Amino acid sequence: MVRVSVCRSAFAMAVVVMCAASHAASLQISPVTVDMSPDTNAAGITLRNPGDQPLYGQVRVFRWEQNEKEDKLEPTQDLVASPPLIQVAPHGEQLVRIVRQSRGMAAAEQSFRVLIDEIPPPEAAAASGVTIRLRYSVPVFVHAAGAVGKPELAWQLLRDPQGWMLRATNTGNRHGQIGEVTLVARNRTYTLSKGLLGYVLAGHSQQWKVDLDTHASLQGTLTLKARVNGQASDAPVAVSASQ
Repeated sequence: MVRVSVCRSAFAMAVVVMCAASHAASLQISPVTVDMSPDTNAAGITLRNPGDQPLYGQVRVFRWEQNEKEDKLEPTQDLVASPPLIQVAPHGEQLVRIVRQSRGMAAAEQSFRVLIDEIPPPEAAAASGVTIRLRYSVPVFVHAAGAVGKPELAWQLLRDPQGWMLRATNTGNRHGQIGEVTLVARNRTYTLSKGLLGYVLAGHSQQWKVDLDTHASLQGTLTLKARVNGQASDAPVAVSASQ
């Protein structure tokens, strides 16, 4: 497995910015998430340069896997980026095609990440030794054969001496993008995430540290409210000691 160096945890975000010192302009990327049907052979990502200087970069595709504690990126040839090296003219744009090499119909949704590394011009890189200015991470999902599925999430709060973890287990056949998470306990509401918390891939579990009082007394029926793939969702949540 190739380990991809990032300056902070990037995989819960559609786009990751600022891995180095700021400069005049950075790439604008559209779309920030790519969904591909099982019979689609390619999709496009448009890179725009709003600045007055050309921007250079490299584009790579990795298979995206999860265990309960982290995201993992592994090399793949199932999807490839064309072109893999880019030069975007000032106030111009570049289309990068994400091409499927494997034509088979998968039984479950497949998850990938497109990493776009913005790099200095060759002469600047040679002079400074800097190889990456910014890194962007774009999730790509190839749907399973048949109708588009949905996430099926079970929630659990785990408490240990270091604090609270929120675990989501997805037994469905589609990823869940989790955001705006609150916990309702009796007449009290706890905000666990105001924005994007992260993703839980189809058939996987993922957990996140949440800002909740270590000594909070959570009793009775607990409800977790969140936005899952942009839709409001209410679900029960169990509480237990971490294993």
